[in-house]
Amino acid sequence: MARAPLAAFGKSLAMDGGTGEKLTPTRIRIELLAGLTVALALVPEAVAFAFVAGVHPLVGLYAAFIVGLITAVMGGRPGMISGATGALAVVMVALVAEHGVEYLFATVVLMGFIQIFVGVMRWGKFIRLVPHPVMLGFVNGLAIVIFLAQLTQFKVPGTAVSDGHGMTGGDWMSGAPLITMLALVGLTMLIIWIMPRLTKAIPAPLAGIGLVAALVIIFGIDVPRVGDLASIQGGLPAFHMPMVPLNFETFEIILPYAVILAAIGLIESLLTLNLVGEMTNKRGGSSQECVAQGVANTVTGFFGGMGGCAMIGQSMINVKSGGRTRVAGIAAAVFLLLFIVAASPAIEQIPLAALVGVMFMVVIGTFAWNSLLIMRRVPRMDAFVIVLVTVVTVMTDLAIAVVVGVIVSALAYAWGNATRIHAKTYTTPEGAKVYQVQGPLFFGSADGFVELFDVADDPSMVVVDFADSRVADQSALQAIEAVAAKYEGASKSIQLRHLSRDCHQLLKTAGHLVVDSDDDPDYAIAADYKVRTGILAGGH
Repeated sequence: MARAPLAAFGKSLAMDGGTGEKLTPTRIRIELLAGLTVALALVPEAVAFAFVAGVHPLVGLYAAFIVGLITAVMGGRPGMISGATGALAVVMVALVAEHGVEYLFATVVLMGFIQIFVGVMRWGKFIRLVPHPVMLGFVNGLAIVIFLAQLTQFKVPGTAVSDGHGMTGGDWMSGAPLITMLALVGLTMLIIWIMPRLTKAIPAPLAGIGLVAALVIIFGIDVPRVGDLASIQGGLPAFHMPMVPLNFETFEIILPYAVILAAIGLIESLLTLNLVGEMTNKRGGSSQECVAQGVANTVTGFFGGMGGCAMIGQSMINVKSGGRTRVAGIAAAVFLLLFIVAASPAIEQIPLAALVGVMFMVVIGTFAWNSLLIMRRVPRMDAFVIVLVTVVTVMTDLAIAVVVGVIVSALAYAWGNATRIHAKTYTTPEGAKVYQVQGPLFFGSADGFVELFDVADDPSMVVVDFADSRVADQSALQAIEAVAAKYEGASKSIQLRHLSRDCHQLLKTAGHLVVDSDDDPDYAIAADYKVRTGILAGGH
């Protein structure tokens, strides 16, 4: 029996964070520094996404702290970082604009309940159905989205305005301010690139942020800083019951948003879980991650947070900085809270250029550059899916992109199998015509199967041999029934060979035409179908 989503949680925390990494003093130092780096990168992201959603910056910061802390403690993949994300913020815009922030808190609570239910039902395992081309498109699209999100930092502070749907507009930098900004971004990227060659004692992104911040502060360089976005000073998050009417009308308002947010949050989290797992060669628990995301969002909604999910950019920063256990994620959340309640004056002096440089390096490391090289070598449909998911991710959002990619991949697979159905024919010495059906027989190939037969010109005895085929669903059974009915209507005899035992039973009219043999297959075609439709009262 599969283990419960949280069954191994206590053991993983007590021993090594669930990754096989022993918590030695050296490992703890690496984890804490990785957490500090992530926390610094979380600040402008959380503030920016709060602006997108049209809420106060502290709503985004509290969400980053609570969601990050809870998922770090009980999530399915140590090393992942969660917090307020743009993918969720863009969905929240209309809700906040039309009904207010209190409805957002209620929605986040319901979103959490839905995610917990998904985890308990173990539906997270269906992320396995996402094909590899969709994963490549997801990674590439998200890298582009991260890159585009950083471009807003090249606008003159204070020129953007709120239109009720987030911050918009603003004047782009030009002249000396733009050159200075670009130079500091480039310097940060250069430090991150060189640092690992000099020492690994300090995470390269942290070194880049620290050195560039010191340079800006010491020489008084006039560039945008974190404090120019908004003040991050605040107190500890306090329990807050969403101030909404507890009636069915409220439920009707928040339910559609909650379902969409839950779906987007889980898809992004589970795909990030797989991506981090590939980078660290460790598997993660998808159902456990669903429960963790649900608990985190439920708690966040009761403490004035906007909700969140896994953040691929910050997760990449953590992994690249050496974070492998739960300690790094916990440290990132704790450092972020310290920034809010105690160290906001210092954090607000960090130049945005340093954080943009870190995120640009994340973009370079996240984008699947090898996908550009394999485009000509993979099947055209796979290449199309990679490009399609990338474009849809950039133009709309991640959830739509993944759903579109999976649907297109599934349709392409079904069509490919539908065109494989064919039959070899020969005539026996007795004058019977034998059709050797080859290829899978399912809903997509059912019509093609029926068209294989020449009822009018066939002899009086016909044999249909399914030894090289596979009957896959009820549509296939109906197609067999249709063919048998045509031959019987033409007063011709037909025999069906090498069908599985349960197919014998499910064929209502043609069942008496089946010829039993010792080498009949046993693939239990319609076990589920029998239960659903009640065709059979007993077993096989």
